[in-house]
Amino acid sequence: MDEYIERLKDGSLKLYALEKELPPEEAVRVRRAFVEGETGTALPKVGSFTIGIDRVVKRNIENMIGTVQVPLGVAGPLRVKGEYADGTYYLPLATTEGALVASVNRGCSLLTRAGGADVRIMRDGMTRAPVFAARDVVHARDVAAWVESHTAEIREIAESTTKHGELREAVTYVAGTNVFVRLEFDTKDAMGMNMVTIAGQKVGELIERETGARLVATSGNMCTDKKPAAINLVRGRGKTVVAGVRLTDAMVADLLKTDAETLFEVNYRKNLVGSARAASFGFNAHAANIVAAMFIACGQDPAHVVEGSTAITTVDRVDGGVYVSVTLPSLPVGTVGGGTGVDTQQECLAMLGVAGGGDPPGAHAKALGEIVAAGVLAGELSLLGALAAQHLARAHQEHGRG
Repeated sequence: MDEYIERLKDGSLKLYALEKELPPEEAVRVRRAFVEGETGTALPKVGSFTIGIDRVVKRNIENMIGTVQVPLGVAGPLRVKGEYADGTYYLPLATTEGALVASVNRGCSLLTRAGGADVRIMRDGMTRAPVFAARDVVHARDVAAWVESHTAEIREIAESTTKHGELREAVTYVAGTNVFVRLEFDTKDAMGMNMVTIAGQKVGELIERETGARLVATSGNMCTDKKPAAINLVRGRGKTVVAGVRLTDAMVADLLKTDAETLFEVNYRKNLVGSARAASFGFNAHAANIVAAMFIACGQDPAHVVEGSTAITTVDRVDGGVYVSVTLPSLPVGTVGGGTGVDTQQECLAMLGVAGGGDPPGAHAKALGEIVAAGVLAGELSLLGALAAQHLARAHQEHGRG
C-alpha cells in the first residue's frame, strides 16, 4: 500500500487510475488511506460496507473510498390498486428525518383500511431536448418545419441506438435563432436518461446534417432534467401518475383525529392557495419527503426528487367523507440500470417485487411508479391530518425532532 500512496503523493499515479493497477476493493482501500492521510481524518465507518463494488466502480461512481449509510425504515402494509402494482406492499424508506416513517406508516394504515389506493399512470415518456443554432428566424422556422415533417426518419435513427427505447414524439420550440427539439421516449424498465441522451445525439446530428442548423448541445434544458420547470408539470416527464382514495367521515375521525371539512380547508388554504401565493411548482404538503426516501432506498437518481416533488394534492368533499388524490406529473423511475443494481438497493426493489426487467418490458418500472405515488398519497394524508388536528409539533417532539 505504501508504494501506491507515495506515488499518489508525488503525482505519478492519479486517484482515478488506481483500479487500472489494483482489484476494486484494494483500490478503494488505498484511496481511502491516502485521503485519511491527506485530511488527518480516520474513516473506518466509511470503509465498512457490504455491497459488492466490482460493478459499482465501473458504472456508478468514480474515486470511490467507501459508502455512506442511510438508515432504512419500512412503512406498511400498504394496499395498492394499480394496473401494474396490485397488492399489499411494505415501503422501504431511507431517511435521517425523524417522524417521517411514522407519518407515512400512519397514512398506509388509513389507505389500507379504506380499501387501498387507486393508482393510474396517465403518461410515460423520458425526454431529451437538443438545442440548435439557426442563421435567422426564417431558418429557425424551416428547421422546425423539417423536424415536424420527418418524424419517421427521426424515429428510425433514434431507435437504431437502442434495443428497448421507442420514440413517442418530437416537439419543436423556437426562441429567436434557438431551436429546441424535445424528444420523448418510452424507455421500458429503465429510467432512461442514458438511453435518450445517446439517441438524442444521433438525432441532433441528423437534424444538423439535413437542415444546416448547428447542434449546440445534446441537452438544451427544454427536457427539463433535474430543475424545476413548468413544462414538466404540463407535459410530464418520466411517469405521470395519479393516486386517490375515498375516506369516510368515520375513518377521518378515527385515524386522523379531525373531520372532513377541516381536512379540506387545510389542503385548500395550505397546498393550493399557499403554494399559489408563493408561486411554488409543488402544490403539496411534503411529497418530496417520500419521493426522496424511496428513491434513495430503491436506487433511483436522487436529483430527480426535483421533478418528483412537483406534485398536486387535492381534497374533494363528497357525500359521507372526502376523496383525496395526488398527481405526480413528472416521476422518473426505473428498475434496471443506474443505482438499481447496487446490492442493497436491489434488495429494496425485490421487497416490492419489481427488481430487474418486467414482463412485458416496462411493467416493473410502471409498478414502481404506482407504488411511489401511493406512498406519496399516504404521506400527504398523514401530514394533512396532523396539521388539521394541530398534532404536527407534538409528533416531531415525540420522534426526536423537537
